[in-house]
Amino acid sequence: MSARFALLDCNNFYASCERVFDPALIGQPVVILSNNDGCVIARSEESKKLGIAMGAPAFRHRELFRRHKVRVLSSNFALYGDMSARVMNVIAPLVPAMEIYSIDEAFLCIGPDQGEGFARFLRRTVRQWTGIPVSIGIGPTKTLAKIANRVAKKQPQHNGFFEISAAAQEILSGLDCADIWGIGRRTAEKLALAGIRSARDLQQADIVWVRRKLGVVGERIVRELNGFSCLALEEIPPSKQSIATARSFGHRIESLDELEEALATYTARVAEKLRAAKLFATHLQVFVETNTFNSNQPQHHAAAQTNLPAPCNTTPRLIAPALELLRRIYRPGHFYKKTGVIVGGLVRETSVQSDLFAAPEDPSRRALAAVVDRLNRKLGDRAIRYGSMGVTQGWSMRQERRSKKFTTRWSELIVAKA
Repeated sequence: MSARFALLDCNNFYASCERVFDPALIGQPVVILSNNDGCVIARSEESKKLGIAMGAPAFRHRELFRRHKVRVLSSNFALYGDMSARVMNVIAPLVPAMEIYSIDEAFLCIGPDQGEGFARFLRRTVRQWTGIPVSIGIGPTKTLAKIANRVAKKQPQHNGFFEISAAAQEILSGLDCADIWGIGRRTAEKLALAGIRSARDLQQADIVWVRRKLGVVGERIVRELNGFSCLALEEIPPSKQSIATARSFGHRIESLDELEEALATYTARVAEKLRAAKLFATHLQVFVETNTFNSNQPQHHAAAQTNLPAPCNTTPRLIAPALELLRRIYRPGHFYKKTGVIVGGLVRETSVQSDLFAAPEDPSRRALAAVVDRLNRKLGDRAIRYGSMGVTQGWSMRQERRSKKFTTRWSELIVAKA
């Protein structure tokens, strides 16, 4: 028997991270809100049972939250990102190969003799070292492992583990095509018109017909459902195509000065991400948006872009053109709700070609940026900032219910008292 795939998925990840540091949340309905405390982006199992939907506007559910004593928390992405890294670091030494698929999921390559016992060992180890509960599904292909994980999570009798084979007719017959990894809603509707409604139907579909209708991606899914592995682990993540930072404001902004502060702050964050990934940007885009949901105010949604004179990743060389683009699209008399910056045309630091007509990135500026990044990591987010980013930043997002950054900020560590 050849190697198999396992999908490890953290259960209700954001809520589980909060529960690690606040055990009083265990067993209670919990929801996590998006940036600016707008919409529900994560729910505990208890909240799901109350019928709270993903993306639900928080203001429309205040009475439901109050009536059922739902614990409502602002998103704490610094905590979630760090806890994700801890989970992945626990898993990595225990398996031959691993692909980090998302913040709370990882595909694992496991040996033919690593079955239920090994999966339950992984679950215990991750829970012991991080406090995060996980579910594990095993299958001969990544697609079947994904289905097995779904069963492990949604059917309590399996206690967080399930192994599947291509011969699992009952399970595949009970799974809608729309719930298959890689099959979207529109594709599922197209398949339904042809009488293919379940994973079992798709598994038995004519491969030539599938390739003609769904292309090579659809053919691979069918072959994976039949137990033939077509999708290998991506141990090296694919190169990023772009990096973006955008946020809604804590209040509406009309003045250009406040917009510039916000955009400079977001651009500095993009520059940090570029340096962390050892990438240079060659293209930059800026956008602004008013509140689409407020029909009583004039609407203005605009974007502008430019090619950078030379590849760069230092903050000043990105802030200057970003602010220039912002001034080009800003319109007085509008109340803006959001702005953001996107950099593209990314190239690796080692692959940058010199340009005869453009000054290359100054090594001293890059060294200064590295020092600033280290100090900000040590002293806290934006302890050192550029003047254009402002000081008070009254436009910052509302995060009135955010828990502490327990693992990434010294001043917010849990204090043990005798």
